[in-house]
Amino acid sequence: MDKSKLPVITISRQYGAGGTTVAKALSERLSIPWYDRNLVKIVAEKSGYSEEEVKKDSEELSNSSKFMDFILNSASSYVSPHDALFKAQKEAILEIAKEPCIIIGHCSNIFLRLAGFNTFDVFLFADMEHRVERAETLKDEVVKNFRKYVEHRDNLRQTYYKQYTGSEMGRFSDYHLLLDTGKIGYTTAADIIYEAVTKTI
Repeated sequence: MDKSKLPVITISRQYGAGGTTVAKALSERLSIPWYDRNLVKIVAEKSGYSEEEVKKDSEELSNSSKFMDFILNSASSYVSPHDALFKAQKEAILEIAKEPCIIIGHCSNIFLRLAGFNTFDVFLFADMEHRVERAETLKDEVVKNFRKYVEHRDNLRQTYYKQYTGSEMGRFSDYHLLLDTGKIGYTTAADIIYEAVTKTI
């Protein structure tokens, strides 16, 4: 297989649907890098924000933050930190996407396609019960209600995605492949993506 012909694979996902696990497995099979939390350092260097600030605001936006940005944007001197971070993330992703890789989230499926990149876009989802169980294994902090926690994280991601793409996360027309990882599991999901991607080159 000629790796240079591989598309950039983007993986959008609901919280707790196994995006990182699937990306890691796929990365090993295709021998190409994957990016998610490791984007933080790159974005921090480009934006001037600290890694902690980038990590905190990465890919999540509350409705209240969106409203405050809307109000404050009327001041000519105001620059939304969310917009600045998104711009830095976008610039970093546009750079690393020059070579085949796997990128998790960050609206990459939309703006890479608009920029003319050859992408294969995937959306991972699962039922709430599966994602709640997954969240319980991922969090090392005290969470009183994991169902509410998952719903909250979903809402933050959906608001962020809508803000910077104008589209709804999970809309089927934005992806080439949608997979229910709660039903088929992470390994099978990685297998299906692998087969689909390698058959397109």
